[in-house]
Amino acid sequence: MRINKYLAFKKISTRRGADLLVENKKVFINDKLAVLGSKVLELDKVEVRGAKQKEYKYFAYNKPVGIETGFPKEGFFPLGRLDKNSHGLLILTNDGRITDSLLNPKYFHEKEYTVRTSNKLRGSFKQKMETGVNIEGYITKKCKVKIINDFTFRIILTEGKKHQIRRMCSALFQEIADLKRERIMNIKLGNLKPGALREIKGEELDTFLETLGLTPSLRERLF
Repeated sequence: MRINKYLAFKKISTRRGADLLVENKKVFINDKLAVLGSKVLELDKVEVRGAKQKEYKYFAYNKPVGIETGFPKEGFFPLGRLDKNSHGLLILTNDGRITDSLLNPKYFHEKEYTVRTSNKLRGSFKQKMETGVNIEGYITKKCKVKIINDFTFRIILTEGKKHQIRRMCSALFQEIADLKRERIMNIKLGNLKPGALREIKGEELDTFLETLGLTPSLRERLF
């Protein structure tokens, strides 16, 4: 594997960023200076020396109803989106390394929502949602649904098609009155007020990054 691909795979840098680290003589393979195009074998020891680590930050944000997903904190971007009429948890960060690991549909990261409908939930609703719904020719992956009352349910998805819950409900003749995202993986909305931010840190952050393949020990070893 080429050194730039290896560093990108390990979530240390983008490929272009890895090339810059190599050009600046910061990357060593088995204690030897790497060059552009250097190959990394399975048992090789790779080190990045003397590189100033970018300070990555992560925030939980409670997006209010009625606004588009945007950039409420300068220099940060949201991981994923919520439509204008939905509200709840978004994760904001300046760490582009984790975008693919979180959003790529080949991974199965849980997202949990509370949904209220305008019309009473049908008796077969839970079973049909959990086994998969046909939305325009695509059968959604299996999910978990808990009925709270005649008009409210919780749903845990491991995929994220555009407007997926709204489209699933529409296909089953249920109209959504309110949709709130409560959780992304281990990050919970909790009592965060609409429009407010809180920094994700400590054990909560470590668990989040470890699940995405970027462990604290790896970050400490390389920087």
